[in-house]
Amino acid sequence: MDVFDGIATKLDVRQFGPQDVPSEVKQSILEAARLTGTGLNTQHWRFIMVEGKDRLKKLAEDSTSGAWVAEANFAIIVLTNPKYKFHMIDAGRVLQSMQLAAWNRGVASGLFTDIKEENLRNDFAIPQELNITLTVGFGYPAGKLTGRKKDRMPLGELVYYGKYGNQMTA
Repeated sequence: MDVFDGIATKLDVRQFGPQDVPSEVKQSILEAARLTGTGLNTQHWRFIMVEGKDRLKKLAEDSTSGAWVAEANFAIIVLTNPKYKFHMIDAGRVLQSMQLAAWNRGVASGLFTDIKEENLRNDFAIPQELNITLTVGFGYPAGKLTGRKKDRMPLGELVYYGKYGNQMTA
């Protein structure tokens, strides 16, 4: 899939079918994470792969907005080092890489950030010095996604030239 096509068609999904994602696809998603750039090449992020219904259920319980992750095929908890001012930017970068690598293989994903921090740290042995930045669940979508359109604002409402307020012209 062309990268632009992947960006243009990728949808966030929170309803997954029962089909297992093959281990080589999971590996390619993790490899996309590893290959993603970080500020100053620190490579400070760490990832926890969560698989199995019991562990996914526990992850869902440790969330305040991600109960749906219990039905994912697997999830990845993204941890970042808050001593770097750019750690949140790097989390966004690695998230996009993993999601696009997954989408390229027909695997959908969705993310959440609202958690019960103490529970999640205890249940997944997360060190205090790392920030629990986000969790992304992956799986094959429960239904067909073709034909769905993204609801996005037009460029003319988002882009200014030279300074804020200078409208873009076609």
